[in-house]
Amino acid sequence: MQNPRLAARYSKSLLDLSVEQNQVDTVLADIKLLDSVCIASKEFSSMLRSPIIKADKKLAIIEAVFGDKLSVITKGFVRLLVNKGREANLPEMVHAFIDQYKVLKNIKTIKITTASPLNEAVKNKILQYATATVKNNEVELTEAVDENLIGGFVLEMDDKLFDASIRKDLIDIRKQFNKNYYVSQIR
Repeated sequence: MQNPRLAARYSKSLLDLSVEQNQVDTVLADIKLLDSVCIASKEFSSMLRSPIIKADKKLAIIEAVFGDKLSVITKGFVRLLVNKGREANLPEMVHAFIDQYKVLKNIKTIKITTASPLNEAVKNKILQYATATVKNNEVELTEAVDENLIGGFVLEMDDKLFDASIRKDLIDIRKQFNKNYYVSQIR
């Protein structure tokens, strides 16, 4: 069950506490570890969502899985979630924490989708251009491959999308042919 407001509030509290304790990077590493375990193990995620497994058993399982790999702040946060019955929302809170961390550190995420994988020279050129364009922000480049684009690229940043793909051009040409301006509209 998704609850973005709940995830944002809990993750904001964790971020504020980690800033106050000067442990932001440590907590971020813990959060990334939690995220990787939630993604890699469907059983772990199912255990978190299970209403049958009691809170003390969930805490024991989490302790067995992570041991001393989590910091005191993160362990306390996870313990709080389990005691409040909010552990099912942990994967969502992890993503909300990472998003809020990026806002705190002024990190912009740019996603580029291409028809084939990019080489390092092109990636560096895009990163260099994006860094010059986005003032006072660090840039994080993520890439995806979608063969349906045929060629070109799609660039996404925040709520902006720039589509310079062959697929878009073909769709635009098809629309122009379907709406033939040289054929009379009178019937």
